[in-house]
Amino acid sequence: MTSTQNTPAGSSSASVLDAETLAFAEQISDQVASFLLALRAIAQENDAGRAVSLLLLEISQVLLAGARLGAQRDFTPREEYQPDVGPEPDLDEMRMRLAGMLDNVDTYSFVFDPYVPEVVESQLSDDLASIATDLDTGLRHYRNGHVTEALWWWQFSYVSNWGNLAGAALNALLSVVSHDRLDVEVDLDSDQVVVAEQMLSDPS
Repeated sequence: MTSTQNTPAGSSSASVLDAETLAFAEQISDQVASFLLALRAIAQENDAGRAVSLLLLEISQVLLAGARLGAQRDFTPREEYQPDVGPEPDLDEMRMRLAGMLDNVDTYSFVFDPYVPEVVESQLSDDLASIATDLDTGLRHYRNGHVTEALWWWQFSYVSNWGNLAGAALNALLSVVSHDRLDVEVDLDSDQVVVAEQMLSDPS
């Protein structure tokens, strides 16, 4: 007997996809859903002592999903215009909570395209909210039964936006961890160093 658990309901697009692609889409949707739940939980928990390490873990895991999407064939939506999945989620409260926890290490600099080296200043909280918005859009397509559109959107937004943002955020968080674990010099001012040390110290 075939289980219907985690199978998108009412999907005409699912019926024309092969079993391997359907299984792949389900795996990506599970990873995306797990990341979104974890990100909201980290923001809600408001535990600065654990936030950096947990964010490092969750971003690493969702980047694996992105790498798998990047290695796949190009997915193509069935129609020129994607089905409407409603308004974007309101992530402002989550973003503000993350900004409050990250405090002075929230702002960081990175190069969006290493082949067009232009240093960009950004906020981890803003970038995490942008990543979550991209991933949530694909997840809603998937849960509405638009499997092909979900795969296309996750893949397209990975190579155009959230993959770069997630990689930059991972590097920034790793820099904070490296400073604490290895006592290496990083490009932080004195206030940011103090915040980084406090966040990574044992809260007990």
